[in-house]
Amino acid sequence: MAIEIKAPTYPESVQEGAIATWHKNAGDTVSRDELIVDIETDKVVLEVVAPASGTLTEVLKNEGDIVLSSEVIARIEEGAVEAVATTTEEPQVQVSSGQAEVLVNPAAKKLADERGIDLAQITGSGKGGRITKEDVVNYSPSTQSVAVSQSQSSDVEEVVETGERVERRVAMTRMRSRIAERLLEVTQTTASLTTFNEVDMSAVMGLRKSYQDEFVKTHNGTRLGFMGFFIKAAVEALKRFPLVNASIDGTDIVYHGYQDIGVAVSTERGLVVPVLRNAENMSLATIENSIGDYAGKARDGKLTIEEMTGGTFTITNGGVYGSLLSTPIINPPQTAILGMHSIQQRPVAINGEVVIRPMMNLALSYDHRLIDGKDAVRFLVTIKQLVEDPAKILLEI
Repeated sequence: MAIEIKAPTYPESVQEGAIATWHKNAGDTVSRDELIVDIETDKVVLEVVAPASGTLTEVLKNEGDIVLSSEVIARIEEGAVEAVATTTEEPQVQVSSGQAEVLVNPAAKKLADERGIDLAQITGSGKGGRITKEDVVNYSPSTQSVAVSQSQSSDVEEVVETGERVERRVAMTRMRSRIAERLLEVTQTTASLTTFNEVDMSAVMGLRKSYQDEFVKTHNGTRLGFMGFFIKAAVEALKRFPLVNASIDGTDIVYHGYQDIGVAVSTERGLVVPVLRNAENMSLATIENSIGDYAGKARDGKLTIEEMTGGTFTITNGGVYGSLLSTPIINPPQTAILGMHSIQQRPVAINGEVVIRPMMNLALSYDHRLIDGKDAVRFLVTIKQLVEDPAKILLEI
């Protein structure tokens, strides 16, 4: 009995996806719940597994093809041992090259013949060492080790060699393409402005030094970081300045009676923003633990769409990469974003004396259509004061 494999049902915030990687080819046997294909949306990569054991008889969408919500992308013959492939992808073939027998896709063999490449010199990245078209595309006699790692990406289209001047053309991933569209849209549809300040990190660093070991022991290995303090400070500041926590919906202002804080996380595929929901109810330990979990999921591509949907305010930390100052871009429909930067020992004047303190630059980008400069500056100053005197966060003063 043939069983249809469908794309997941996307939430309203996701319009469509694209086939990223087929892990099985037509004719392959599959087990129930075995990973079949990855579908990349503008927010996350979704994994589609086999609904039953059998043979993958038909692949209806190739890598790179657009896939709509719940669209049929393949079929499985339940319990079948063999099936005829009806996909446009041809079965693998075996060829002799010198003394070695190599497995190679027909498209890869054709391209290798056109380029006069000896298949024995190529390390296959496909199943069982099979040579794929991408392996041939990325092959270079002097850079084989680099080419092998690059061949893992299915979006490499063309390598043009001109002497020693090599150019590589790579298709933009769907996530990166969507990020580019959204960033351009933000610059065109918001009246973005940025205000800056600096914060003395002495108090927070002193707390971390004094209580780090006890904090880790008490909270099962969770480390006390800087982000937790800034999220707690932001939550308190958002309560005092609800307009910064609001959003624009047409000609209406939507005030949110909760603080859902998005935390920007950089991945190989692009920037993602998982959301800490009801951050106002979270302790420092819960915040730090949640951020750690999200960071791990982001690296492994395991974040769900639900975990990245929503948010009323975003914090991004370019300081982990050495950024000294930047103007972060608003994450719509939010109207403000806080940028943290690297900590540097700098001379500052305190009580008429010049002293050396660990200083961090802060940047608040905001939509001037909703937030006036006075409120934006006061909001940022509130965060500065709370971080410089963390006891105020606990006392809510």
